[in-house]
Amino acid sequence: MNGMKSFLDRWKAEYDFKTYISAAVSLAVTLLFAFYNGYLGIRHSSLWYGTICIYYILLVLLRGSIIIAAKRIDEKKEQESVRNKAFLAISFLLLILNISLIVPVSIMVRQQKPVNMTLIPAIAMATYTTYKIIMASVNLKKQKRSSDSLVHLLRTISFIDALVSILTLQNTLIMVSSNGEDLSMLPLTALTSGVIWAATLALSLITIMKGIRQIRR
Repeated sequence: MNGMKSFLDRWKAEYDFKTYISAAVSLAVTLLFAFYNGYLGIRHSSLWYGTICIYYILLVLLRGSIIIAAKRIDEKKEQESVRNKAFLAISFLLLILNISLIVPVSIMVRQQKPVNMTLIPAIAMATYTTYKIIMASVNLKKQKRSSDSLVHLLRTISFIDALVSILTLQNTLIMVSSNGEDLSMLPLTALTSGVIWAATLALSLITIMKGIRQIRR
């Protein structure tokens, strides 16, 4: 009982602690979402869902590496320079991962659609995506409360995760509303997918530049 009270007190009082715990929970949820996409990819022989599954798994590994790095740095009471180097290294990995996102984006733009989806999963996906976007946007703004660079990186990854969820939702809605032969949505799909992909790259580059500035101080 005392342990739970202590946990809740830290949750309310310590923003960094709350962020790391929330990241651990998000990690588990994202992993389940990755497995769901992997299941759809295998069941329907869908390259789109297969590549998105791999992307989410790698994103989970990045998020997990931040949590582990932060824990080890705190336990060993390492200098801030070690934290900044970890921030920069993971930022470069995030950029590489987001560059690879061009593969599922190009698949969706070409509307390679072997999967038929009903309206109910689409509604569930829309609800989940809306929640992720709102929470990620709010938390990205709140990150100024923390001086921990790894906390900032976690919030950025959460926002990128939410942006990728928009791509997944868009693909789901296309599957619900078209038969895969109608190319009328191609220009809009290409535009929105390109904007979202560019946004993930921009966030990655901004994060890298921030990491370089921190190390040079």
